[in-house]
Amino acid sequence: LYTSVIAQSLLLWAASIYKAGFPGIVAVALSFLSVLLTWLCSISFTSAVAIVLPWLSISAVPFVSHPVLIVGLFGAPAFLGALIGQHVGLLALESYLCRSFSGRKRQLPSALRGAVAKLDAERWIFKAGFLQWLILLVIGTVYRVGATYIALTWLVSPAFAYGLLEATLSPERLPKPLKIVTLIVSLSAPFLLSAGVFIRLTGALVGSLVRSVWSPGTTPDWMANLAVGVFISILVCLTLWHLLCYVHISDAKTVVVLSAVALFATSLAAVISGVVPPFSEDTSRAVNVVHVVDATGAGRPASYVAVFSGTPGNLDAESRHIGEGLVCGRDDGEVDFVTFSMRYGCRTGKNAEAGWARSEIPTIRVEEDHRRREAGVTRVSVDTRVSTRWFLGINFALVEDFRLEDGESGEELIPTGGDKSSVDGWHIIQFSGGKRSPTTFKLTLIWSSEAGGRRNGEEDKKNDELLLLLRLRTDVPRLSPPAKDIISKLPVWCSLF
Repeated sequence: LYTSVIAQSLLLWAASIYKAGFPGIVAVALSFLSVLLTWLCSISFTSAVAIVLPWLSISAVPFVSHPVLIVGLFGAPAFLGALIGQHVGLLALESYLCRSFSGRKRQLPSALRGAVAKLDAERWIFKAGFLQWLILLVIGTVYRVGATYIALTWLVSPAFAYGLLEATLSPERLPKPLKIVTLIVSLSAPFLLSAGVFIRLTGALVGSLVRSVWSPGTTPDWMANLAVGVFISILVCLTLWHLLCYVHISDAKTVVVLSAVALFATSLAAVISGVVPPFSEDTSRAVNVVHVVDATGAGRPASYVAVFSGTPGNLDAESRHIGEGLVCGRDDGEVDFVTFSMRYGCRTGKNAEAGWARSEIPTIRVEEDHRRREAGVTRVSVDTRVSTRWFLGINFALVEDFRLEDGESGEELIPTGGDKSSVDGWHIIQFSGGKRSPTTFKLTLIWSSEAGGRRNGEEDKKNDELLLLLRLRTDVPRLSPPAKDIISKLPVWCSLF
C-alpha cells in the first residue's frame, strides 16, 4: 500500500509539473523553498525562547508540572515563525508567477495578473504540504517504521480533498480561491487519527525531562527546552501547514497573530511570576543526596554530602529550603563518580565525619609492576571492604587488556581476550553482588605497546604520572546522619532518585 501511494504521488506530481511546463518546475522549487523557510523560522523562534527561558524563569523547565504551558511557550512562537516563513515563501512564489504570466498569459489584463498569480501561488503552497509527508512516507517505508501509517493518512487525506474539490483539469483555466470545505475535509481524518499520538508523545517527552541530565552541569540548562521547542516546531510545520495557507488568504491574519502573541505573553508572565509552580508533589524534581568520601590522592579523605539533580536547572530554591550550609555552584570542581560526573551541585562543608569509618574506605594496591618489559604487566589488588556494589574504570589509552579474579577463591571473573569496549577511552566494570559476594579482587593489567614505549624519557614519565589509570567508586547502602538530616528537609516538590 505504501509503495503504491508513493508511486501514484510521484506520478501526479510529474503530471502536474508537465502540464505547467518550465514555470511549474520553478514553482515547485519555490514551494519547497517555502517549506524550508517555514521550518527554519519556526525552529528559530522556539530555539530563541528555549535559550532565554531559563534566565527568565525560576526553573529551567517551568512547564513540567503543567504541560499545557507548552502551547503558549513553544506552540505560539512555533506558529508565528511558521506563518512568517511560509508568508515569505508565498510572496517569492507570487512574484515569480506574476512575472511569468506576463509572457504566458498576455491576454490577461495587467490588473488581473496579480490576482491570478496570488491564487495560483496559494495553490502551489497548499500542495507543498504534500511534499513534507511524501518524504516522511518514503523514509518510513524504506526503514519500515511502525508509525508510517500517520504519514500515509496526512498525505492521502489532503491530497484527496484537493483533487476532489480544487483541482483544475486544464492549465488554461484560471485558478479559484481555496474553499473552506477543502481544509475541513483535509484535516478531519488526520487529526482524529493522530492527535492522541502526538499528545502522548509530547507528554512522554516532557515527563522524561525530570531525569534527562545524566551528568549534572555538563550540558546547558536550555538543552531540554530546545528539544521540546524543536519537537513542537516539527509538529506545527507538519500538521498545521494547510491551516497556515488559509490564514494568509483570510482577513483574520492580524487577529491570529495578536492572539498568538497574547498567548505567549500570558504563558511567559505566568512562568516568570511563579503563579504556576514548575514542580509539584505529583510531578516532582528528581534529586540525589549522596554522602561522598573522596579518598583520591594520599591526603586525608574529604567527606561531604552532595546534592544534585537529574532535572535541568539550578538548585538555589532547594538549597535555601534545606539549609544545612549547602553551597551550590561549580567552583569546587568536578566530582568524578566513574559512571558520571557532577560539575554542578550543592555540597556541605567538608566536615561530615559521622556515618563512616576510615577502615571502610576501599583500597587499591599495586602488587607487581613490570612496565619496563616488552610486554608490560601490572598486578593490582582491589579491596572494596563493606561494599558489594562498585564501579571500576580502566584507562584503555594505557591498557590494552586485563583479567579480573576473585581475590579469595582465585576464580576468573573476566578473562583476557575478547572484545572489551570503551567509552571516551575508559572501560567500565560494574559489579553488584549479594551478602556473600567477594570484596577482594585481583586485577592484572596488560599495558599497550604505545603506553610502554612512552616510559623511556623522564619528561614522558612525568606526563604519564598525571594520567589516571584506575577510577573506583563503591556504593554502601547506608544512610549517614548528615545525609539523613538533608533528606528529612527536602521540599515537597523533590523526590529521591
